[in-house]
Amino acid sequence: MSARSKARRRALDVLFEAEQRSVTPLEVMKARREKTDMVIADYTVDIVEGVLAHREQIDEYLSTYSQGWTLERMPAVDRMILRIGSWELLYNDDVPDGVAVSEAVELAKMLSTDESPVFINGLLGRLQQLKPTLLA
Repeated sequence: MSARSKARRRALDVLFEAEQRSVTPLEVMKARREKTDMVIADYTVDIVEGVLAHREQIDEYLSTYSQGWTLERMPAVDRMILRIGSWELLYNDDVPDGVAVSEAVELAKMLSTDESPVFINGLLGRLQQLKPTLLA
């Protein structure tokens, strides 16, 4: 697993834990740094901060283009994967679009339901198609 893949997985863990515990992701990262030997990679911090900075817009896109699923109905892990994938796809120019989508799909294969990879691929693929108009 590449360093960036590990950073994505760690960011997913942070975002998921924060939502489950009703605290901010920044509090989760701070607690992990203070209470464990865990090293949090710079790219993990970039992802978490990027998702936080663009969350309202990302959630709006996900809600608008998700067919048959509201954000609240999605499994929490899928919601976090989609937020990370959307941030990388739309707001991080260092990651090629196809890589952002495929990395999100890989996370879903490892951590979510059998149906999740197809759903995540479809929704992020749609955002990838619409990217020029979404960011215009």
